[in-house]
Amino acid sequence: MATTMNTHVISKCLRFSRFYRIPLSNSNTYRIQSLSSEAQEHKPSEAEQKDSTSKTQDLSENGKKLAEEKTKLENELKETSDKYRRALAEVENTRTRYQKQLEDSRRFAIQDFCKDLLEVADILSKATESVPETELNSNSHLKDLFSGVTMTETQLQKVFTRNHLLKIDPLGEKFDPNQHEALFESVVEGKEPGTVAVVTKVGYRLHNRTIRPALVGVAKA
Repeated sequence: MATTMNTHVISKCLRFSRFYRIPLSNSNTYRIQSLSSEAQEHKPSEAEQKDSTSKTQDLSENGKKLAEEKTKLENELKETSDKYRRALAEVENTRTRYQKQLEDSRRFAIQDFCKDLLEVADILSKATESVPETELNSNSHLKDLFSGVTMTETQLQKVFTRNHLLKIDPLGEKFDPNQHEALFESVVEGKEPGTVAVVTKVGYRLHNRTIRPALVGVAKA
């Protein structure tokens, strides 16, 4: 019986020793020992787990919002850059057009005046062409008048040339609708089809602009 009681007491002492240390011999102090499971690892409570999960979700959502905001700003920057480049190109095109218009207005400022002088040139040309050569040899006064008209015509053509007003006399050239106006077509022996066979009235161009096309007859096959 005594043996059984001793065994039972020893068992209780062993279980009790898990929580408390046995007093050390020759010492009046005691130390409390923690549970082995808590000493090795602290398990978070359910509330802590929920709070941690909530914070993770918040961080994930914030990261997603930041990424979306970054993409939006990048798109806006790209769109603004495109608009800026297009605006620069438009300004440059406008400047180029204005510069060309300004240059053209300066170059062709005398266009209307030149057109009026062309009639004078035509009259002088017809006057010199209408005088028979035989009459010039027999009539000294007519010869002097003819010389004066010829000199005037020559001087007028020099003035035209100095101001870049050039005569278009395309006899024998390929017909060009930008510089020539066809009055008729006819079969002309020795002329290639599509070439100018007859010039009834010369044309003129100011710089590279035709201000009066030459009136021509075109050879056909």
